[in-house]
Amino acid sequence: MRNKTYFFPSVIILLTVVFYFTVEAQQKNITFRTKFSGEWKSKEPISIGGNIFCSYMDGDRMNSKTMKIVEDQNFLTIENPKSNPNTNKSREKLIIDGKESRINHGQGNEKKSTVKLSADGKTMTIKSIVYFMTATPYHVNVMKKAFTNVTEVWKLSHDGKSITVQSIAKSNIWGGERSWKTVFYKTN
Repeated sequence: MRNKTYFFPSVIILLTVVFYFTVEAQQKNITFRTKFSGEWKSKEPISIGGNIFCSYMDGDRMNSKTMKIVEDQNFLTIENPKSNPNTNKSREKLIIDGKESRINHGQGNEKKSTVKLSADGKTMTIKSIVYFMTATPYHVNVMKKAFTNVTEVWKLSHDGKSITVQSIAKSNIWGGERSWKTVFYKTN
């Protein structure tokens, strides 16, 4: 009789401990992500593939062949290292949870972005809208506000040595949709 008195409470305690560690292990797996952090290089900037170079300011990450990415738990910073003396160094801080990030370059030039990370942490989707001033056809001195919507899907390779960026863009200055792929390779 005495063994039964100790047996059931022991089983309950044992099951509670097993359940606790199972839940803890699953939570750690959920927060673990493959890291996009590092220095990356491509043959051409992301914006060249879709011929939307004019949508971005000098120094923007979309116009750069190199990027330095620092990933934190809630955001990532993408830096365009200064590639030549005439280009400004750009640092873009993107909040991972889907909240909007803004960069205001002044004079009607602005960029708004949101970032979503997949559950496995290996795919990142960046949605941006870039507003910029452009000359009106046949009236070079008359400027109008233009915009380009871009969706970038970043996929980190299994070995973590490359990022494939699939981009789709639409704008009010050209018809249709443009789609292209850019591959960055880790340099460090």
